[in-house]
Parts: sequence; C-alpha cells; structure tokens
Amino acid sequence: MKIVARDIPPRAAWALEQAGVHPLLARLYAARGVRAKDELDDGLGRLLPPSGLKGIDTAARLLADAMAQNKRLIIVADYDCDGATACAVGVRGLRLLGAQQVDYLVPDRVTDGYGLTASIARRVAERGADVLITVDNGIASVEGVAEAKALGLTVVVTDHHLPGPELPAADAIVNPNQPGCTFESKSMAGVGVMFYVLLALRAELRARSIFDATTQPKLDPLLTLVALGTVADVVKLDANNRRLVAQGLKRIRAGQMPAGVAALFHAAGRKAPVATTFDFGFALGPRINAAGRLADMTLGIECLLTDDAGRAAELAGLLDCINRERREIEGGMRDQAMLMAESLFQEDEEPPPAISVFDPDFHEGVVGIVASRIKDKLHRPTFVFAASSAPGKGHELKGSGRSIPGFHLRDALDLVAKRHPGVLLKFGGHAMAAGCTVDADSFDTFEQALAQVAQEWLDAATLTRRIETDGPLSPEYCRADMVDTLHHEVWGQGFAPPTFSEEVQIVSQRLVGESKNHLSIKLMHQGNPVDAIWFGHTEQLPARVLLAFRLDVNEWKGERKVQFLVEGAQI
Repeated sequence: MKIVARDIPPRAAWALEQAGVHPLLARLYAARGVRAKDELDDGLGRLLPPSGLKGIDTAARLLADAMAQNKRLIIVADYDCDGATACAVGVRGLRLLGAQQVDYLVPDRVTDGYGLTASIARRVAERGADVLITVDNGIASVEGVAEAKALGLTVVVTDHHLPGPELPAADAIVNPNQPGCTFESKSMAGVGVMFYVLLALRAELRARSIFDATTQPKLDPLLTLVALGTVADVVKLDANNRRLVAQGLKRIRAGQMPAGVAALFHAAGRKAPVATTFDFGFALGPRINAAGRLADMTLGIECLLTDDAGRAAELAGLLDCINRERREIEGGMRDQAMLMAESLFQEDEEPPPAISVFDPDFHEGVVGIVASRIKDKLHRPTFVFAASSAPGKGHELKGSGRSIPGFHLRDALDLVAKRHPGVLLKFGGHAMAAGCTVDADSFDTFEQALAQVAQEWLDAATLTRRIETDGPLSPEYCRADMVDTLHHEVWGQGFAPPTFSEEVQIVSQRLVGESKNHLSIKLMHQGNPVDAIWFGHTEQLPARVLLAFRLDVNEWKGERKVQFLVEGAQI
C-alpha cells in the first residue's frame, strides 16, 4: 500500500479560484486536469455534437425511413444497468419521436449468453420485427448480425465496447470505438450512444419537416436514465460524460424523473433531492443489475419504462428483494473465493501476478462482483469462474474478470487466445473488466496462461496498490456544509471523488457491525476530534498513521457531524 498525493498545478488552481471557483474545489479540479472555468460548464449546449459519431447519420436515416413506413422496431438489450437504461432510453425516445411499433428483447444471462446471437436474431424475427437495434452490445456479434440480415432484418448496432478483428455486417454501426470514428469521447456508455442516436434521429426528422425546432419533442427528460447508466457502467467520466451525468442529476434533484427511478430511490432509502453519483453507482445501479444477475432483466427495464407510480413501486420493491438475495449469495461466494485465492500463496509471500478461481457451487450471476472484491483486496487482476447453467453447456465455465491499472484485461485475453488456441471459447470486454468462456478441462491452462501474461506485463510498481489523494485537508473545510458541496459535484471513474491524506493520531478503535468486520475509529485531525470508519477492515492501527480518507456526514438525532471514510493506511 502506497499513498500518493496528486500533483496540483498551482497556476490552474489559481486561475480557477480567480474565476470564482471555491478554493477547495479549484484545487480538486486542477488536480483532475481542469484548466479553465468554462470546462466546468455542464450546459446542454456544451455537449459534443452527434455528427462526430461515425455511422450516426446512416442510422438516423434508416430509423426515420422505418418510422415513416410504420415498421416494427425491436431493441436487443444487454442484461446490466447500462443495457437496461439504454433500452429504456431507446424505447421511450423512439416513442417520443413518433415510432408506433417499438418493443424490446433482453437475452437471459444463463441460457442466451451475451450479445446478439443467431438464436436471438431468430427470436426477433419471429416477433415480426422489421428493424433490429442493439444497445450496449452488437459490435462483436458477427454471426448474430449475419443471421438477422439473412432473415431480412435491417440491423442498427449501437454499442461502446471495443470491436474485434471483424466488424458485423450491419446496415449501420454507431460506436465511438469503431475504426475510423473521430468522436472525441471514446468513453461514452451504451446508454449515451443510444441517446446520441435519438438526437441524430430528431435532427433527421426535422430535416424531413416532421416537426421544427419549436414543435420537436424534448429528449432531455431521458438524461436521468443516461446519467444512471453512465455512472453504473463505471465508464470514464470525461468532460462529455460529466455533462450528461450533471444534466441527469439536476433533473432528479428537481423531482423530474421517471416513476421507476423515483421508486428505486425510495426502495434504496436514498433521497432524490440530494442525489449524487454515489447513489447511481451503489444504490440504484446494483438493484437494476440484480435482475440480470439472478432473475430477468425485463423486470429492471419495465421498472424504468412504466409511468404508473404504483407499478413502479411494486417493481422497485421486487428489485430490492432480488438485490438482497444477490448480497447473500455474494457474501458466501466472496468468502469461499477469497480463501481459494489466498491459498495460492503463503502468508509471507506476495500474491501471484494474476488470480483465477473456480468452484462448482459458484453462481455465474455474481462472479464479476466477487472478482472485483478479490481484486480490491489483493490488488491483482482476478477472474472468478462458475459452471454454466445453460442447457447442454455444463462442461463450460463462464468467467468474469476485473483488473488493476496498467493491465488491459481484454488485450491479455487476446494474447492468451493466440498463445493457446481453443482454450478460450469466447471472450470480450474492456481494459478493466472482461468476460470469457473456457472448457472445464482447460481451466488450469487458462489460469497458468493468464498468470504468465501478467508476469510479463506487470512490474513491482504496478503490483503495489496506490491510493492517489488530494493531500491534507484544511480543518476549515471539515464541515458538514462543505461535505454537501463536494457531494453535489460529479465524481466517478476517471474523475475520482475527493480523497485526502495525512498523518493522524488514533485515540481509540473497535470492531463494529453484525460480523465485527468494520473498524470504528476515534482520531485527532490537526488537533480536532473526528470519528472515522474503515469498512471491511479488522486490523488495529498504530497510534500514529498516514490515512487516506473521504468525507461523509453522519446524522444522529438531528445533529450532522463530519466523519472520515477510510480508504487505506500507510504504516
């Protein structure tokens, strides 16, 4: 563990402060690459124009033609929160723009697997579709698109994942990461891509005089769903994504949101008027994701589509129950998987450069979450595998992986596939998260091959967990209202939430929680007493220690006090 303070360019911080930005925020923004106040403008007018996306004009024309001929449009979604919100944005947006026949289909994680497969294409055709639109998938669905085309369907692929060596032969592809696309924001989530397609479609319909700038439908109500899916998918919050998220948050805080989003806030015990990106990532997102992990993502999509408050409350309650079940399953799996991972090395040894674990009793719906937990604790690229539950696929293992900075997981899988042909039945993903399927007999080969790639690519510095912080926190900012100000801003992947670090004196510490697995701390911060908590940590701290911490507010009997959420300690 190494705690490192970010570089804060003094000229940029000074310029922001002189432009009227709060001194603490000026320092935080400067450390994250912001150089001028206009970069913080989150107005809709500052969004990148849709025209920069390759293929978007073709997609808009195809959809406008289909709507003019009253053709049946079916969206094929993914079964995570990004896919669910992208599907809801697509269905709601197309209907707003005048489409009369819009439906959707979401694959089953277990029986269908990921993306537009040939069997999914046939099911879409059987439902009478004329146009198939993918959201948050499709860029790697070469066979699925080919089958859809053979069945006479028009295919529009909207996706954000990295393409493989061959692109599908779709009628239109909109993906900022496809070859030849010059769109500046390569980190847009699937839901953002679909929103942009709707913007382009509306412009196309304006050009056809279906409506004009004064009569056109407003698409900005969809930004609540765009914000939710963007944060939940943990994509990099570049300037464009931050604007999308900020716009969604503003509407939620003002009470302008679909009934399902409001119901999810209530079910999660969160307050929409003070909504934060944390709520998206750790409260609403997991409840929607739980449907795709353990049940049917149709539940999550229907919750986001309904305008009936009673129906929304019913579905949000059901999603909350499924999420509780997911947490129970995850807890048992996490403990077992952690034991297996820690058995790979002695107590006085470093963990291997990459970790792969499998148990026949693991549930394939939560392998990704468990991989993330192991990765967080051991700071190693980690894959967790479960036996496939799909009919006739019992010999296959489905794995989900999470990585650390400096190790591109999908590229690593690609190298494993080239070195060991046939071991990976299929794979895909991003730098930090990826999935793959292997034959049960090939698990050992995969484990060794991934560890070999990690051994070659990772050095000691990369394998040492680093926590980047914003340095010391002045006592004058250790106030509840300042914490509220910080929480109001848009933080997330690639634009990290404020984390501070300094040496503190530990006054007392004790274990709390049902399982006694959290460390409650009383400390002195620059001469002032502060309460702190370190979730999931049980080891006692020395009397003086360098802590990395975030700020939160603890409310008790009407009193609001600042508390530190400990992220790590350098001893």
